[in-house]
Amino acid sequence: MHSAWPSLHTTNAVYGTALNFRSALSALGEAVNAPPYLAPPRAPILYLKPRNTWLGHGMPVVLPAGHEAVAMGPTLGVLIGEPATRVNAAAALGHVAGYTIVNDLALPHSSYFRPAIQQQCRDGFCPIGPWVIEPAAVADPGALAIRAYLNDRLCLSCSTAELIRPLPQLIADISEFMTLRCGDLLLVGLPANLPLARAGDRMAIEIDGLGRLENPLLDAGAGSAAGGGAP
Repeated sequence: MHSAWPSLHTTNAVYGTALNFRSALSALGEAVNAPPYLAPPRAPILYLKPRNTWLGHGMPVVLPAGHEAVAMGPTLGVLIGEPATRVNAAAALGHVAGYTIVNDLALPHSSYFRPAIQQQCRDGFCPIGPWVIEPAAVADPGALAIRAYLNDRLCLSCSTAELIRPLPQLIADISEFMTLRCGDLLLVGLPANLPLARAGDRMAIEIDGLGRLENPLLDAGAGSAAGGGAP
C-alpha cells in the first residue's frame, strides 16, 4: 500500500544523518582523527532540512546563482508514525509509519564539524516522494538498493545494507537524546562520491520497491520563471 507525499501526511521535521554510510566515513581517511574531529563519531550526527527545502516529485530545483553544480543525495526517508523516546533497537521499527525516497541535495562541501546551513538548506534542496510506502510492503529496510541517475544515466548505486547504524539502531540511538515525533522524516544517510548535477540535468533517485523520484535542475533565471519552491 502507498499514499502520495505529502498530501496524506503532515510532515513535522526532516532530519538528515551524516557519516552513516561506511563509504562516507572511510572517505574522510585519517582526517577523522585530526582536528576538529579527533575521533570517529560516537553518536549519530544529525542536521536539519527545514521546510523551505521540501519539494515534491517532478517539481524543478533551482541551482543557486553563482554555483555550477549541486551534489545529489540519494537516500531512504523513514516516516515516524509513533513517538519514539528511548526505544530499543528491537522495538524501533514499530514506530515507523512508512518509507519514501529523498534527494538530499547540497552544494559541495567537505566539513562535517559545523552545520553546513548555506550548503544544505537552500530552497528546494530536499525533494521527497512520490509515495510513502507502508512498512508491510517493505520486506527489509536494511537491504534496499538505491540508485541515482542523471539524464537516465546510472551514476551511483548503493544499499541500506552499507549503513554503519542500521535503521533500528539509528532510531534507538537518536531516541536516547531526543524524541522522534509522529510526522518526523528521518534520512538514513548518504554514501561517498555523490554525483554532481548541473543546470539542465534531470535528476532521478530509485529505491527498490519504493519507486522513482524525479526533478529537473534549472539555472536561477529559468527557476524564477518556473516558480520553483517548496510545496
